[in-house]
Amino acid sequence: MPKFLRIGVHQSNVSGYTSKAWCIRRVGSTILLKWGAVEVHGAGDGRKVYWTLPPREKTIRCRTVERANDYAKAAIARRRNHRYEPLTGNIANRRRAADRRAELKQALATILFVDIVRSTEKAARLGDTRWTQVMNHYYAAVRRELKALRGKEIVTTGDGLLATFGAPAAGVRCATAIRDAVRTLGLEIRVGLHAGEYSVSGTEVIGLAIHIGARVAAKARAGEVLVSSTVKDLMAESGIRFKDRGAHQLKGVPERWRLYRVEH
Repeated sequence: MPKFLRIGVHQSNVSGYTSKAWCIRRVGSTILLKWGAVEVHGAGDGRKVYWTLPPREKTIRCRTVERANDYAKAAIARRRNHRYEPLTGNIANRRRAADRRAELKQALATILFVDIVRSTEKAARLGDTRWTQVMNHYYAAVRRELKALRGKEIVTTGDGLLATFGAPAAGVRCATAIRDAVRTLGLEIRVGLHAGEYSVSGTEVIGLAIHIGARVAAKARAGEVLVSSTVKDLMAESGIRFKDRGAHQLKGVPERWRLYRVEH
């Protein structure tokens, strides 16, 4: 299975950073894709790569082996041209000791997901040197707003970020501040927020609330800050206005969820 590791400019250290991995496998006329956030430890031959969250998977049926081969070749070529490097060896799941559950701590927070819209296209248009500069400024702006509103950065995924907040209003205000700040760099982001309980073990976060937050962000359009109904209900007295974006089926999440756009 060909595997690729996303190279991000914020990953100046050689070990202990987070990134994104992408894998492809062909079985007859079927293409199996897998991608998600990873944590990288070590360098060179001693480098170890672990999934930080369960990877997303997708199956594509191409009807013929020839079409499947063409799809795989084109997909691999795109990754090689878009800031990915070939990755040798396996991407491991972290082993859990039998008593690991005892180490899990429950947390309740507002969960924020940020993602740059059409980042691959922008990187290709600007070139590596300029894109590196833009991404440095991007992460500096994001972290500045997180610090101002007491957000906690959990993990970065190439050009995305997961953070948590003790109060939903702080998360929403941070989201709009990040959106406005990165527009000066010529970037548009999509943001999703959800509030709920999840488990923490070391640097890992686990739970349905995390997945709901990611799915809410995936529904956002360029420049939109979307929140789940849970977040909206918690902010009834905040003075922040919302516009109903209807009920949505979130991939892998039970039932339909009503989403709301943050309005200025």
